[in-house]
Amino acid sequence: MMLEIIATSLVDAIAAERAGADRLELCAALSEGGLTPSLGLIEAVVQGVDIPVHVIVRPHSRTFQYDEEDIAVMLADIRHIKKAGAAGIVIGALDENNKVNTEVLSRLLAESGEMNITFHRAFDEIADQLEALEVIATFPQIQRILTSGGQAPAPESAEQLKKLVDKSKDTSIQILAGNGMSPETLSPLITATGLEEVHFGSAVRINRSFMYPIDEEVISAIKNTLHQ
Repeated sequence: MMLEIIATSLVDAIAAERAGADRLELCAALSEGGLTPSLGLIEAVVQGVDIPVHVIVRPHSRTFQYDEEDIAVMLADIRHIKKAGAAGIVIGALDENNKVNTEVLSRLLAESGEMNITFHRAFDEIADQLEALEVIATFPQIQRILTSGGQAPAPESAEQLKKLVDKSKDTSIQILAGNGMSPETLSPLITATGLEEVHFGSAVRINRSFMYPIDEEVISAIKNTLHQ
Protein backbone atom coordinates (compact mmCIF):
# COMPACT_ATOMS: atom_id res chain seq x y z
CA MET A 1 0.00 0.00 0.00
CA MET A 2 1.20 3.45 -0.95
CA LEU A 3 0.57 6.39 1.39
CA GLU A 4 0.74 9.89 -0.10
CA ILE A 5 0.64 12.95 2.16
CA ILE A 6 0.01 16.57 1.21
CA ALA A 7 2.87 18.87 2.22
CA THR A 8 2.79 22.66 2.13
CA SER A 9 6.23 23.36 3.62
CA LEU A 10 9.63 21.79 4.23
CA VAL A 11 8.62 21.19 7.86
CA ASP A 12 5.54 19.27 6.64
CA ALA A 13 7.64 17.24 4.25
CA ILE A 14 10.24 16.22 6.82
CA ALA A 15 7.56 15.32 9.39
CA ALA A 16 5.59 13.25 6.87
CA GLU A 17 8.67 11.35 5.75
CA ARG A 18 9.76 10.71 9.34
CA ALA A 19 6.31 9.33 10.19
CA GLY A 20 6.32 6.89 7.28
CA ALA A 21 4.82 8.62 4.24
CA ASP A 22 5.79 6.94 0.97
CA ARG A 23 5.29 9.97 -1.26
CA LEU A 24 4.45 13.69 -1.01
CA GLU A 25 2.14 15.91 -2.98
CA LEU A 26 3.54 19.43 -2.66
CA CYS A 27 0.96 22.22 -2.87
CA ALA A 28 0.35 25.84 -1.97
CA ALA A 29 -2.97 27.61 -1.30
CA LEU A 30 -4.90 24.63 0.00
CA SER A 31 -7.79 26.94 0.84
CA GLU A 32 -8.19 27.16 -2.94
CA GLY A 33 -7.84 23.42 -3.51
CA GLY A 34 -4.09 23.49 -4.08
CA LEU A 35 -1.99 25.62 -6.42
CA THR A 36 1.57 25.43 -7.74
CA PRO A 37 4.07 26.18 -4.95
CA SER A 38 7.05 28.49 -5.30
CA LEU A 39 10.24 27.30 -6.94
CA GLY A 40 12.14 27.95 -3.72
CA LEU A 41 9.82 25.63 -1.80
CA ILE A 42 10.01 22.96 -4.47
CA GLU A 43 13.81 23.00 -4.39
CA ALA A 44 13.90 22.94 -0.57
CA VAL A 45 11.55 19.97 -0.28
CA VAL A 46 13.18 17.95 -3.06
CA GLN A 47 16.56 18.47 -1.40
CA GLY A 48 15.21 17.98 2.13
CA VAL A 49 13.59 14.54 1.85
CA ASP A 50 14.41 11.20 0.28
CA ILE A 51 10.89 10.10 -0.67
CA PRO A 52 9.35 11.06 -4.04
CA VAL A 53 7.95 14.58 -4.31
CA HIS A 54 5.09 15.23 -6.74
CA VAL A 55 4.29 18.89 -7.36
CA ILE A 56 0.88 20.17 -8.35
CA VAL A 57 0.80 22.25 -11.54
CA ARG A 58 -2.30 24.41 -11.26
CA PRO A 59 -2.03 28.14 -12.01
CA HIS A 60 -5.40 29.24 -10.58
CA SER A 61 -8.46 27.90 -8.80
CA ARG A 62 -11.20 29.41 -10.98
CA THR A 63 -11.69 26.36 -13.18
CA PHE A 64 -9.87 23.38 -14.68
CA GLN A 65 -10.15 24.95 -18.14
CA TYR A 66 -6.98 26.69 -19.28
CA ASP A 67 -6.33 29.28 -21.99
CA GLU A 68 -3.07 29.83 -23.87
CA GLU A 69 -1.70 32.16 -21.20
CA ASP A 70 -2.41 29.58 -18.48
CA ILE A 71 -0.81 26.83 -20.54
CA ALA A 72 2.34 28.89 -21.09
CA VAL A 73 2.67 29.33 -17.31
CA MET A 74 2.05 25.61 -16.69
CA LEU A 75 4.68 24.59 -19.24
CA ALA A 76 7.21 26.93 -17.65
CA ASP A 77 6.35 25.55 -14.20
CA ILE A 78 6.86 21.99 -15.43
CA ARG A 79 10.28 22.92 -16.80
CA HIS A 80 11.28 24.43 -13.46
CA ILE A 81 9.88 21.50 -11.47
CA LYS A 82 11.75 19.03 -13.65
CA LYS A 83 14.99 20.99 -13.28
CA ALA A 84 14.50 21.08 -9.49
CA GLY A 85 14.57 17.29 -9.46
CA ALA A 86 11.01 16.49 -8.39
CA ALA A 87 9.91 12.93 -9.08
CA GLY A 88 6.58 13.87 -10.57
CA ILE A 89 3.83 16.36 -11.26
CA VAL A 90 0.11 16.43 -10.55
CA ILE A 91 -1.89 17.83 -13.46
CA GLY A 92 -5.33 17.86 -15.05
CA ALA A 93 -7.27 19.78 -17.68
CA LEU A 94 -10.91 19.77 -18.74
CA ASP A 95 -12.72 21.16 -21.76
CA GLU A 96 -15.86 23.30 -21.78
CA ASN A 97 -17.96 20.12 -21.41
CA ASN A 98 -16.05 18.99 -18.31
CA LYS A 99 -14.39 16.14 -20.15
CA VAL A 100 -10.66 15.42 -20.31
CA ASN A 101 -8.97 18.03 -22.50
CA THR A 102 -6.66 15.71 -24.40
CA GLU A 103 -5.05 18.52 -26.41
CA VAL A 104 -3.92 20.46 -23.34
CA LEU A 105 -2.99 17.26 -21.54
CA SER A 106 -0.79 16.18 -24.46
CA ARG A 107 1.08 19.49 -24.39
CA LEU A 108 1.72 19.26 -20.65
CA LEU A 109 2.88 15.67 -20.91
CA ALA A 110 5.24 16.48 -23.77
CA GLU A 111 7.01 18.95 -21.47
CA SER A 112 7.11 16.58 -18.49
CA GLY A 113 9.56 14.09 -19.98
CA GLU A 114 9.99 11.01 -17.79
CA MET A 115 8.50 12.43 -14.61
CA ASN A 116 5.80 10.48 -12.80
CA ILE A 117 2.30 11.82 -13.56
CA THR A 118 -0.88 11.98 -11.50
CA PHE A 119 -4.16 13.26 -13.01
CA HIS A 120 -5.62 15.33 -10.17
CA ARG A 121 -9.11 15.82 -8.80
CA ALA A 122 -10.30 17.67 -11.87
CA PHE A 123 -11.36 14.08 -12.52
CA ASP A 124 -14.13 14.50 -9.94
CA GLU A 125 -15.77 17.19 -12.07
CA ILE A 126 -16.34 14.62 -14.85
CA ALA A 127 -19.77 13.00 -15.12
CA ASP A 128 -18.72 9.73 -16.78
CA GLN A 129 -15.61 8.75 -14.86
CA LEU A 130 -15.31 5.28 -16.36
CA GLU A 131 -15.15 6.78 -19.85
CA ALA A 132 -12.68 9.40 -18.64
CA LEU A 133 -10.45 6.69 -17.16
CA GLU A 134 -10.32 5.05 -20.59
CA VAL A 135 -9.27 8.36 -22.14
CA ILE A 136 -6.59 9.03 -19.52
CA ALA A 137 -5.29 5.48 -19.88
CA THR A 138 -4.41 6.20 -23.53
CA PHE A 139 -1.58 8.39 -22.19
CA PRO A 140 1.12 5.93 -21.04
CA GLN A 141 2.95 8.64 -19.08
CA ILE A 142 0.08 8.91 -16.58
CA GLN A 143 0.42 6.44 -13.69
CA ARG A 144 -2.53 7.34 -11.49
CA ILE A 145 -5.73 9.30 -10.97
CA LEU A 146 -6.41 11.11 -7.69
CA THR A 147 -10.14 10.88 -7.02
CA SER A 148 -12.80 10.57 -4.37
CA GLY A 149 -15.09 8.86 -6.87
CA GLY A 150 -17.04 12.04 -7.61
CA GLN A 151 -18.21 15.06 -5.65
CA ALA A 152 -18.75 13.26 -2.35
CA PRO A 153 -15.89 12.38 0.04
CA ALA A 154 -14.12 9.12 -0.74
CA PRO A 155 -15.57 7.14 2.21
CA GLU A 156 -19.06 7.87 0.84
CA SER A 157 -18.13 6.75 -2.68
CA ALA A 158 -16.88 3.21 -2.11
CA GLU A 159 -19.10 1.77 -4.83
CA GLN A 160 -17.80 4.17 -7.48
CA LEU A 161 -14.20 3.79 -6.34
CA LYS A 162 -14.51 0.02 -6.63
CA LYS A 163 -15.77 0.43 -10.21
CA LEU A 164 -12.78 2.63 -11.00
CA VAL A 165 -10.31 0.23 -9.34
CA ASP A 166 -11.81 -2.70 -11.27
CA LYS A 167 -11.74 -0.75 -14.54
CA SER A 168 -8.15 0.35 -13.96
CA LYS A 169 -6.91 -3.24 -13.72
CA ASP A 170 -6.95 -3.46 -17.51
CA THR A 171 -4.80 -0.33 -17.79
CA SER A 172 -1.53 1.13 -16.48
CA ILE A 173 -3.50 3.47 -14.17
CA GLN A 174 -3.66 3.23 -10.39
CA ILE A 175 -6.56 4.78 -8.48
CA LEU A 176 -5.33 7.06 -5.68
CA ALA A 177 -8.19 7.76 -3.28
CA GLY A 178 -8.33 11.13 -1.56
CA ASN A 179 -10.71 13.71 -0.08
CA GLY A 180 -12.51 13.11 3.18
CA MET A 181 -10.24 10.24 4.13
CA SER A 182 -9.74 9.55 7.83
CA PRO A 183 -7.89 6.90 9.84
CA GLU A 184 -11.25 5.59 11.07
CA THR A 185 -12.73 5.02 7.60
CA LEU A 186 -9.57 3.77 5.91
CA SER A 187 -9.70 0.04 6.57
CA PRO A 188 -13.36 -0.44 5.55
CA LEU A 189 -12.78 1.62 2.39
CA ILE A 190 -9.78 -0.48 1.33
CA THR A 191 -11.71 -3.69 1.98
CA ALA A 192 -14.69 -2.46 -0.05
CA THR A 193 -12.70 -1.15 -3.02
CA GLY A 194 -9.36 -2.93 -3.39
CA LEU A 195 -7.47 0.37 -3.37
CA GLU A 196 -3.67 0.19 -3.33
CA GLU A 197 -2.87 3.90 -2.97
CA VAL A 198 -4.35 6.47 -0.56
CA HIS A 199 -3.90 10.21 -0.17
CA PHE A 200 -4.29 12.20 3.06
CA GLY A 201 -4.39 15.93 3.69
CA SER A 202 -6.04 17.66 6.62
CA ALA A 203 -6.83 14.37 8.41
CA VAL A 204 -3.16 13.92 9.34
CA ARG A 205 -2.88 17.34 10.96
CA ILE A 206 -3.57 18.54 14.47
CA ASN A 207 -7.25 19.45 14.74
CA ARG A 208 -7.62 17.98 11.23
CA SER A 209 -7.01 21.40 9.73
CA PHE A 210 -4.41 22.70 7.27
CA MET A 211 -3.98 25.60 9.66
CA TYR A 212 -2.09 23.26 12.00
CA PRO A 213 1.07 21.11 11.78
CA ILE A 214 1.24 17.49 10.72
CA ASP A 215 0.55 14.97 13.48
CA GLU A 216 3.17 12.29 12.99
CA GLU A 217 1.36 9.85 15.26
CA VAL A 218 -1.66 9.88 12.95
CA ILE A 219 0.50 9.08 9.93
CA SER A 220 2.17 6.26 11.85
CA ALA A 221 -1.25 4.87 12.79
CA ILE A 222 -2.36 4.98 9.15
CA LYS A 223 0.79 3.15 8.11
CA ASN A 224 0.05 0.44 10.66
CA THR A 225 -3.45 0.09 9.26
CA LEU A 226 -2.11 -0.22 5.73
CA HIS A 227 0.28 -2.98 6.80
CA GLN A 228 -2.42 -5.08 8.44
